[in-house]
Amino acid sequence: MQAISSTVRESRERAGLTQEELAELSRVSVRTVRNLESGQGNIGIKPLGQIAQVLGLVLNLKSLA
Repeated sequence: MQAISSTVRESRERAGLTQEELAELSRVSVRTVRNLESGQGNIGIKPLGQIAQVLGLVLNLKSLA
């Protein structure tokens, strides 16, 4: 999960987005973005996919297992 957290945070920062802006664009809560970036809590595949889409990331489900 740490690799995903780092990738999302770095991608968000490269895109010049705040956590709040990413949450709004992804249609997820700010708490979801914060938890994902900090590696805390569990995030479902749907919100993860929404965040990835906004950031232009491709999910490889094999690497999540």
